[in-house]
Amino acid sequence: MPEDRLKTGGIIMLRSMYAAISGLKNFQTKLDVIGNNISNVSTYGFKKGRVTFQDLLSQQVSGASAPSFNRGGVNPQQVGLGSKIASIDTITEQGNLQTTGRSLDLAISGDGYFVVQDGFNQYFTRAGNFYLDRDGSLVNADGLRLMGYGLDANGALDKTRLQKLTINEQAIHQPMTKFITLTGNLKPDDFIDLATGTAKAGNFTTDFKIFDANGKGHDATIVLDTPTSSQIDPADPSKGYYVKSLTFTITAAGDGTPHTGTITFKPDGTVESITPTSDTFNFGADGVVNIQNLDFDTLTLLSNMPENADIVGDVASLDSFSIGSSGEIYGVLSDGSVQLLGQIVLSQFNNPGGLTKAGSNLFKASANSGEPMIGTAIDAGSTIQPGALEMSNVDLSEEFTGMIEAQRGFQANARVITTSDQILQELVDLKR
Repeated sequence: MPEDRLKTGGIIMLRSMYAAISGLKNFQTKLDVIGNNISNVSTYGFKKGRVTFQDLLSQQVSGASAPSFNRGGVNPQQVGLGSKIASIDTITEQGNLQTTGRSLDLAISGDGYFVVQDGFNQYFTRAGNFYLDRDGSLVNADGLRLMGYGLDANGALDKTRLQKLTINEQAIHQPMTKFITLTGNLKPDDFIDLATGTAKAGNFTTDFKIFDANGKGHDATIVLDTPTSSQIDPADPSKGYYVKSLTFTITAAGDGTPHTGTITFKPDGTVESITPTSDTFNFGADGVVNIQNLDFDTLTLLSNMPENADIVGDVASLDSFSIGSSGEIYGVLSDGSVQLLGQIVLSQFNNPGGLTKAGSNLFKASANSGEPMIGTAIDAGSTIQPGALEMSNVDLSEEFTGMIEAQRGFQANARVITTSDQILQELVDLKR
């Protein structure tokens, strides 16, 4: 019947219109993804997105029939109902590495992600531009702390847990103290009146640390006592008196015994001898520390020199640091030694494409990414390149080609809608 034909024709026109509308929406989404890729072409560690399409259900006009004795088989007749987004993928292939020469810029060559933490929230990133905060902690641009393996009490890597990585004096695992050195100059007139030889009620006191076998520091204090009359010598009264000797006392927290000794001086204010030259501190459960040498030989008592005496107990300071290709952080100490300060770790996933983008160059684990597998760069089969950064993996030529494709696809679907509208108008005009 004519009415049935008009009705069927109208349905066909509406079907093509709605199919074209789905195409418009999909190509708009593709343009959104392309625009985001292009805007992040210079974002360190950025992983580009990709849109894939798939068709919707098809309307069955007629079914298929099998061959018979008299006739061959007939294929089904179906009309598609448009398209939809099949996936928006994160392409995790590596970007190019750009050399920066900055020691805290780190690039991963191979698989894996840096692990950063904000409180108890753990994130993963390929952006390796890190910084030091005022506490010496390694952080990213937003202050999230870089995580890794720290040192245990014996100065070995503790791989049982992740902790924030620091590069400062506290990160140094100090060796057991073997030497205590008092050096510099003291003013003799702080101890006696050089004209009369009368002792003054004053002394020299300074604090330092004694380290046990586990690198644990114990607070200690040395005191140079006010000299007695027998410790003041009028070698040449016309030139004034001088300090012949001083008694010192060392006390350390955890060791209940005061350790005393005597420093003997020459008339010119330099050290002649010290007794004793070694000592032993017993810290109970923390063990015994045997001091092999009480070294006060460079101490002076000179009036014409500034007072700058100080004591150290094998304490080394951090002069510089470097990061190895496996993520080890090494410190170069003031005594020339090199010490391991920590280990940067990498996290791998069974499905890195399943990670959720969290903004700020960060990813979070999802239900389909798998649990993070954390280990060293060697465990991941990767290397960490200091002084370099991984660039975005966006290819502009590819993105512009995709943009042209999306634009033409959008235009074509818009033209289908226009054509469908014209044909519907023709159907409406049949009534005139």
